[in-house]
Amino acid sequence: MEKKTIYSILGVLYSNKFYFFIFVGSFVICCCSYEVHAASTESFTLSSFTYGRTVLKPYDWRYIRVDLPAWFSSVTVSLESDVDLDKSRITMADKSSLPMICAREGSPPLPDTHNTSFTGLVLAPISNGSLAIEGLQFSEKCYPMQKNILIKLTNEQISPGAWYFGLFNGIGSMRTQSKMINRGSGYSFSGNVTVEGCMSPSISGQFCNETIDHLSCVDQNSTQGIVTSCKNDGERSCIHQNESKLYSLDILGVTEEITISATNVIFNQSQRSNGANNDSNIILMCYARHGSISSPSTHDYSGNINNAPLVIRSPKVGQWYITVTTLNVSKEIAGSTDVCYSLEWKLLQCPINKAGLNCTWERYTLQTIMRKNPSVPFESYYLPASDKVASNSPNFPLEPLLSNMSLGQSQSQHFAWTYFLVDIPSGASGGSIHIRLNSDKKINHEIYASYGGLPFEDKWDYFYANSTSNSNGSMFFKLYDSDEKTISFYIVYVRGGTWSFGVKHLTSLGNDLKSQSQTTMSISIERCPRRCSSHGTCQNIVEMSGLSLYSYCWCDRTHGGFDCSVEIVSHQGHIWQSVSLIASNAAFVFPAYWALRQKAFAEWVIYTSSGISSGLYHACDVGTWCALSFRVLQFMDFWLSFMAVVSTFVYLADIDEGSKRTIHTVVAILTALMAENGPTRSSNIVLVIAIGAAGLLIGFLIEFFRHYRRFSFSAELLLNMLHRWQTVKEWFRNLIKTILKRFRWFFVVAGFGALAMAAISWNLESTESYWFWHSMWHVSIYTSSFFFIFSKVNGVVNGEPPNTNYELTRQDSLSRGQDRPENGRVS
Repeated sequence: MEKKTIYSILGVLYSNKFYFFIFVGSFVICCCSYEVHAASTESFTLSSFTYGRTVLKPYDWRYIRVDLPAWFSSVTVSLESDVDLDKSRITMADKSSLPMICAREGSPPLPDTHNTSFTGLVLAPISNGSLAIEGLQFSEKCYPMQKNILIKLTNEQISPGAWYFGLFNGIGSMRTQSKMINRGSGYSFSGNVTVEGCMSPSISGQFCNETIDHLSCVDQNSTQGIVTSCKNDGERSCIHQNESKLYSLDILGVTEEITISATNVIFNQSQRSNGANNDSNIILMCYARHGSISSPSTHDYSGNINNAPLVIRSPKVGQWYITVTTLNVSKEIAGSTDVCYSLEWKLLQCPINKAGLNCTWERYTLQTIMRKNPSVPFESYYLPASDKVASNSPNFPLEPLLSNMSLGQSQSQHFAWTYFLVDIPSGASGGSIHIRLNSDKKINHEIYASYGGLPFEDKWDYFYANSTSNSNGSMFFKLYDSDEKTISFYIVYVRGGTWSFGVKHLTSLGNDLKSQSQTTMSISIERCPRRCSSHGTCQNIVEMSGLSLYSYCWCDRTHGGFDCSVEIVSHQGHIWQSVSLIASNAAFVFPAYWALRQKAFAEWVIYTSSGISSGLYHACDVGTWCALSFRVLQFMDFWLSFMAVVSTFVYLADIDEGSKRTIHTVVAILTALMAENGPTRSSNIVLVIAIGAAGLLIGFLIEFFRHYRRFSFSAELLLNMLHRWQTVKEWFRNLIKTILKRFRWFFVVAGFGALAMAAISWNLESTESYWFWHSMWHVSIYTSSFFFIFSKVNGVVNGEPPNTNYELTRQDSLSRGQDRPENGRVS
């Protein structure tokens, strides 16, 4: 690639309410076919999207997003590509160049975050159930791309919201490196996505055939905070054996805990009449899950709520599903096995600015301060909305905000938690959160991060305790410049929504430390980590849906990685590469010198300008100096190079200057069109050689007809040649003699050898070895041109070299005979 172009998603999906993009995941995937069930009349098509064939060049990628509303029932994705990889080729293939597909919930996948290992890569084709569903917002899984992929994902498998998948044609540090050339195999793909939804929010399931019971809630104030009690409608619910009931509840704000319990669990009256009164032995299982329908096989929490309540500490914000079912009821009674119960939920929410089970710790909601840079959207920093601190900079003092109430009285429990809540816009999911602490003394704080709920020591998404105990190594956690007095890390491609950051710190034993230390904290959103380490530029791309923006670093020639922190080429190596690519163009001197000596001024101009323009183009390409714009220099380099190759062929024919200028004009038009439209295509080499061969053939034909016109090649002579075998043999012998004496054949063979070396160099060019083989290409192609034009012996006609004395005598004879009659005979 040259300068990285902005990628666009492959099409636009229209529906009445939403724009959707494609998610490829890992849940029920079949690469051949899947069985289609009869859809319920309660479901309908929300949207259907077909996108055309798109080509991914080496190290190219695409991100595609699909937004699933809360009432969706299923999404079906079909992908077709021209990738043909079997299991043996997948195992032996270079992982960095392997076409693959990655999936992630909430934000774009990034398989090469750590630059050295491909986390989440599974070297096996996608199959049913091959991808785990849980935790894909904080990790990802990647699979080799296949020829045909057919996926059907239901609301029992995935959560509503934004889902992303990425199609990659090669990953690793070099994916973001600016490349002088981008050669290798590409692949194309196309596909379709259809989203089905339920017609009512009270029904759900793959076929919209499951009824959701909603709970009625009442808020109550207590000494601990606000307790919200929710109960099922009606006095009691009853379920049959092997059946279940589904409930849902929306949690809109940060909650300390949820308690789910069942009361009045009994068999129905007909069963009591048969003597089944041991209600305490009933196993009433409760399965809880965030975002998706829960079941005995897929759930986040479970428990027998007839024996003890199910407690969920710090539940995530969003929709929760509860499935209640019975186990082993038939062993207790005979006949009908209905079980009735009353379900109750209790949500504990602390007052504003308080957190913890006892609501004694401090909690701050940070306000967003947008950075004044319209060219970089969604960049901002966060400050606490509190009278305790006043700061106009992104850094705010931490000590005045810390909680004072400890967890207990023992020495090991003299610590507390202070929480900071940050709201990340959904459109900023392609950016990164930067958390930084600076202190004038050793930092004893620990930082924990959690999405959707408050973090604790045993429940977090990312954390930093010290230099040896942290989340560094997690897929989207990147640690920078951290020591005893500084903590700095990024959460890369952060998911939009509510994030909570908990600072665990000392209290009573740390009071003296507070008065002595000065610690500042900053939380900000940056489009690219560390501003691409000062070795690249941050590119921002808005998806065609307009709902999200993702950013990536486009690094310079010597660096790579998602943050441009990986040195691919050393400074000394870059100098050698630059000198090699620029200085190798000096080989143009050889053909230019010989063309000038032979007074072939047109060829001299072409060879000279070609060598100079190629040197200027590569000087700009390696970042040394740009005399003109990169596009102009690239056009001049390829156009004049094409002209130099064709001119070498045309020079070998002995034709007049008028014919040569005509051929050069036609060739200039054709090669200019080639240089303007896809100059780096490998097929251009074949086209240029074909044009040059055609020019040489035309030159030979012009020379042939001119020669026989000079010697009155009449129709009668032609008949004599055709009918007299001896005359034909003599003519053919003279032709061969002319060709043999026209060229110095040793140099012709040397020219073809140099041309073969140029072709080999072209084929061996790769991203890693481009500088060496392209320098060899410069030397080889100019050397071959020199050998070819040097091989020509000028003035050979009918196998004899020119005789200057004869020509002068002939011209003098003709001048003396100018006054003779037209039919006079010159002897």
